[in-house]
Amino acid sequence: MRPNPSTAVAGMLLALAALAAPALAQNKPADTGKKLYCWDNARGERTCSDTLPPEAVNSARQEFNARSGLRGAEVQRALTAEERADAELAQAQAQVDAAAAETRKRTEQAMLSTYGSEDALRRVFNERAAIVDNNIKTAIYNVGSLREALATQLSVAGDRELAGQKVADKQAGDIRQRHTELLAQLRLQAAFEQQRKALDVEIAETLARYRELKGIAAPADAAGAPASPPG
Repeated sequence: MRPNPSTAVAGMLLALAALAAPALAQNKPADTGKKLYCWDNARGERTCSDTLPPEAVNSARQEFNARSGLRGAEVQRALTAEERADAELAQAQAQVDAAAAETRKRTEQAMLSTYGSEDALRRVFNERAAIVDNNIKTAIYNVGSLREALATQLSVAGDRELAGQKVADKQAGDIRQRHTELLAQLRLQAAFEQQRKALDVEIAETLARYRELKGIAAPADAAGAPASPPG
């Protein structure tokens, strides 16, 4: 008895579908499911929830897959204004130190063979000076902006108190936050200005050593000699 062609074709289709099923399952994106968040609240108590309240957004937390219970991520807490300023200062200092290390690679012999004049040697320091000067300008601008904003907030809060009204907690918190940011920027400005002074000393010492190696007399103004009287 000969097999029915339609039955044979149907069997082949079923076999192909069975073979393709695993591949389709692999290509299907995994269902990550809902997340479960766990963090320590302001009282130090452990809190877990499938929603993250606004007051916990900046807190350190762990995130879990609510279906499988597997931990998916660990988020560090947001940095405070002082910590951000410290990180910014560390990054700026690293940038200046890297430029300084590059400059120190140029030995005294390189000074003698490469730089034919003091102006050519001064250009070696231009990049470092530009970095520090730009940091100082940015810090000064930030300090001015924060000071102005803080003065405005304090004025508004003072007017409310004079009118016999209570200063809202959020407004008082904003004032404290702005004051903290201002102090952090003032620290940055002072640190950058100190870097500039140190760089000026290094430039002066390098130029003095260059003149010594070249047998060049220092300019009268650089040596601190009094200027000749007019006439």
